[in-house]
Amino acid sequence: MSEPTLILGIGNLLLGNEGVGVQFVQQLEKEEWPDWIHFLDGGTGGFHLLSEMEKYPVVVILDATMDGNPEGHVNLIQPKFASDYPPTLSAHDVGLKDLISSLYLLGKVPEVYLITISIEGIQPMTMNLTEKVNNAYNEVRKLLKTLSGKLLRRVGV
Repeated sequence: MSEPTLILGIGNLLLGNEGVGVQFVQQLEKEEWPDWIHFLDGGTGGFHLLSEMEKYPVVVILDATMDGNPEGHVNLIQPKFASDYPPTLSAHDVGLKDLISSLYLLGKVPEVYLITISIEGIQPMTMNLTEKVNNAYNEVRKLLKTLSGKLLRRVGV
């Protein structure tokens, strides 16, 4: 068995594409995954997630980003410090960076992977994803399957 891994979706469901991390986590947790992978709807982030992230040696964060890439573009990075996070994470940018900085201060930093889905903007008062963002689901799912396989091999299973 691999180390417990948290898949954390961040976003605001009421702002359309900005809520993609939460929407994808809600879809992913309905599928079959190894029992060491846990899912959490992190909403708009914030310090209430600190205690959850401290429990896991590996955390994968799914989040929207306004990074100038085409809408629906998926990117995987492994940031080491709060300053390594993309500068234009959407509505909760400061909260996520502050959360990571707090983990460093506490000395309980998990191995963090960040999967971003590029969006063009925020659509207020809708829970619908645009077609291009919604179509990124399969790529995100494949990335997570590949990543979980690498984590398994790393511990010698």
